[in-house]
Amino acid sequence: MSYLTLRGNGEARGEFEDRRSRFIAQLAHVGSEAEAEEFLAAVRARHRDARHHVPAWILSDGRERCSDDGEPSRTSGMPTLEVLRGAGLADVCCVTTRYFGGTLLGPGGLVRAYTAAAQAAVAAAWDDGLVAEMTLVTPVTVQLPYALYDRVARMCADAGGKLRDQLFAEDVQLSCAFRSGDEVPFVDAVRELANGEELARAGEPRFSEF
Repeated sequence: MSYLTLRGNGEARGEFEDRRSRFIAQLAHVGSEAEAEEFLAAVRARHRDARHHVPAWILSDGRERCSDDGEPSRTSGMPTLEVLRGAGLADVCCVTTRYFGGTLLGPGGLVRAYTAAAQAAVAAAWDDGLVAEMTLVTPVTVQLPYALYDRVARMCADAGGKLRDQLFAEDVQLSCAFRSGDEVPFVDAVRELANGEELARAGEPRFSEF
């Protein structure tokens, strides 16, 4: 289970122009509806003299929203949202600012323009290395004697896990991470190695880069 999003505070930008109307799509990571509203407010402040600021956002919990912000119905917000859906993005907000060029583009022209601007912003995000895959990851903590360290570290790697951290004290504590589901055979194998003792404990899964 995974989805794509933008890293950290990165922002991608794409532009499209038609008959002197400029469409500037600004794409950023957001973690909540409130953050999406904050990003929209920031874009409005950035382009105070523009006629329209069309927002569309998708969260990883499935919530999504868009607005035409005064443009004809379904000519701007929905096409932008469709671009985000098609790109497999979540926890993102795209706000497209329009500077009117004096010529009406008609519904078809607006759909094409808003779509093109959003697509340009998504392409820029990929080009700038801002896109990250978020995977459901389960952390596993292993408390073990030194004698088992090398073997368990190899078992982690062989099971598709990653060793995130290690603490050496009276014994060794390993912090491992697995794509959710992959930790089960590893935990079982460690239990078998330890003759039934529960040395490995899985934590709560959460979305993160793997």
